[in-house]
Amino acid sequence: MAIETGKTTKEMLAALQRGDFTSEALTRACLDEIRERDEALGAFLSIDEAEALAAARETDRKRAAGEPLGSLAGVPIAIKDNINITGRKTTCASKILEAFVSPYDASVIAKLREADAILIGKTNMDEFAMGSSTEFSGLQKTRNPVDPERVPGGSSGGSTAAVGADLVPLALGSSTGGSIRQPAAFCGVTGLKPTYGRVSRFGLVAYGSSLDQIGPIARDVDGVARLFQVIAGHCERDSTSARVATADVLADLETPPAGLKVGLPVEFSSGDVQPEIKAAMAKLVARLEEAGAEIVEVSLPHTEYAIPAYYLLATAEASSNLARFDGVRYTHRTADAANLRDMYVRSRSEGFGIEVKRRILLGTYCLSSGYYEGYYLNAQRVRTKIIEDYRAAFAKVDVLLAPTTPTTAFPFGDRTDDPMSMYLSDIFTVTANLAGIPAMSLPYGADGDGLPIGLQLMGNHFQEAHLLRTARLVETLRD
Repeated sequence: MAIETGKTTKEMLAALQRGDFTSEALTRACLDEIRERDEALGAFLSIDEAEALAAARETDRKRAAGEPLGSLAGVPIAIKDNINITGRKTTCASKILEAFVSPYDASVIAKLREADAILIGKTNMDEFAMGSSTEFSGLQKTRNPVDPERVPGGSSGGSTAAVGADLVPLALGSSTGGSIRQPAAFCGVTGLKPTYGRVSRFGLVAYGSSLDQIGPIARDVDGVARLFQVIAGHCERDSTSARVATADVLADLETPPAGLKVGLPVEFSSGDVQPEIKAAMAKLVARLEEAGAEIVEVSLPHTEYAIPAYYLLATAEASSNLARFDGVRYTHRTADAANLRDMYVRSRSEGFGIEVKRRILLGTYCLSSGYYEGYYLNAQRVRTKIIEDYRAAFAKVDVLLAPTTPTTAFPFGDRTDDPMSMYLSDIFTVTANLAGIPAMSLPYGADGDGLPIGLQLMGNHFQEAHLLRTARLVETLRD
């Protein structure tokens, strides 16, 4: 039988359990789709066909023998290329790591192997996750699966494009300031940034260590919940991993939250938001009220300072984290250097792209003597104020609803020459990263050009189960 790679994770698991097709057949179908269509799309940087098929055959053997299987048994998944997998390249879409092969698995990869998921390939991204369009990949171009003349968003653009194009049902991305939700909105898929500390960062190449979080991307809320259930949990190898029990998010996923109070941040409705996105928000608010939810207007008064605070803190941490990529050990080394200092300068100049260089320079500057107090410490104070804003809001409501992005996907080259306009495409997402709260984007309609609109739900710390139940309710209220 022909296998539809556009099925949801739940549908694929049910078909595998019924014996409609084998895991090997499903994996081959996804590989065939990638071979046929990804040259034009550019979602994947690398595919490991032999290992994926071997894992699929082992899953089929275990199923036939009646052995216990993991919760994602036989389902193909794409991995953002800043997450380490043993024996596979981890390039971070950068020339400086183009030849690096990882010697170990990230914690999330170990969990996926235990769940019997099929690791099918590594996806493109903005170099070192620094970007909002995947145009700053140092290796290749990724197109939006809805309109190939537009960006897929970033930095997890390869992962969201792969899911949006029905090449795979699931993918992992990472978020520092919106890099799961923003491209999910642009590509018409569902993506979750979990609470900071909920998912282990061990094996994730660091950009901004106090902000980074790995998260799931899928076609629907159920798929996101299933993948989140696998990767969440405490990890001894990550000092920032939270010792908080993870609830079974699938248990009550289909049960709408009782007495739901939804907050609308006034700061997220002001400013230049595309009219179709405002209309989608209004439609959803009306339908939530019809479903019995109470709508409450709330204020997050320090939102206006979020972008400058974020780009000071994230770049400061990036300046420190990327210092290790110096041409000495496992990164690109220049072929022509007069001395040690020249080797450092040439290797990093040749290996890093323009956006990475810009952020390293900005971060180094704000950490330098005479500027640390005025920039970095003040940004930390603003971050504390933003956390307090969310704490006050969640004392009144259960979840917050807002647009994911001010606009739908923009054309290639539209913002690459204007860094500030590119940074402002994350204006509705960075606050959740600064506060460390869980947040997710769901597709909710399209604009006049047929481009997907994403709306965002935000929850209180470690309340992913409630957030996902609310998201599932929103899904049922969609046209």
